[in-house]
Amino acid sequence: MQGVAFYLLATVAVVSALLVVSARNPVHSVLWLILSFFSSAGLFVLLGAEFLAMLLVVVYVGAVAVLFLFVVMMLDVDFVKLREGYARYLPLGGIVAAVLLAEMIMVSVAVVQGGAANGASAPGALGPDVTNVEAIGRVLYTDYIYFFQAAGVVLLIAMIGAITLTLRHKVHIKRQNPGDQVNRDRRKSVEIKPAPTGQGVSAEELLP
Repeated sequence: MQGVAFYLLATVAVVSALLVVSARNPVHSVLWLILSFFSSAGLFVLLGAEFLAMLLVVVYVGAVAVLFLFVVMMLDVDFVKLREGYARYLPLGGIVAAVLLAEMIMVSVAVVQGGAANGASAPGALGPDVTNVEAIGRVLYTDYIYFFQAAGVVLLIAMIGAITLTLRHKVHIKRQNPGDQVNRDRRKSVEIKPAPTGQGVSAEELLP
């Protein structure tokens, strides 16, 4: 049963990846990309890497792919101009694809033959009751805690930089200043005007 599931998920992942680069509509490409991510997550589950599968679904499907989909759907993309440079950049794209294919073949051969990990001692088992998610958590928050915190600081700086670069103050747009609203004086902001009983106050009298 696992063999059938593996071949099914692998076939769907490969076919959807090919459709990502061959689809004419960018929206369809993003949808095929989401299907490819889900199929890859299923392959990780079959390999026993539930943490990587969850990470792939949450980060790539839940954030990146959905972001791509919204950007493509909200932008006014001219598909005619996108197809004009396809034939011009096709040779360069073929060369890059050939180089990537050669590198993947070399890495695959090195992995089959043992590669840099040949002769290295395997990590000690934590016990049959310990899942891979718990094992990754123990290593991540003990041996690599400083790198984990440094990655969080880098992401925080990137987020602040993105907000700073995209923030634009325009003169003709009225903005609220919570500090001025909280620190305002009641005597300057509230004016009490006497009104005769039964007559009320007119609109002209309310104007400053």
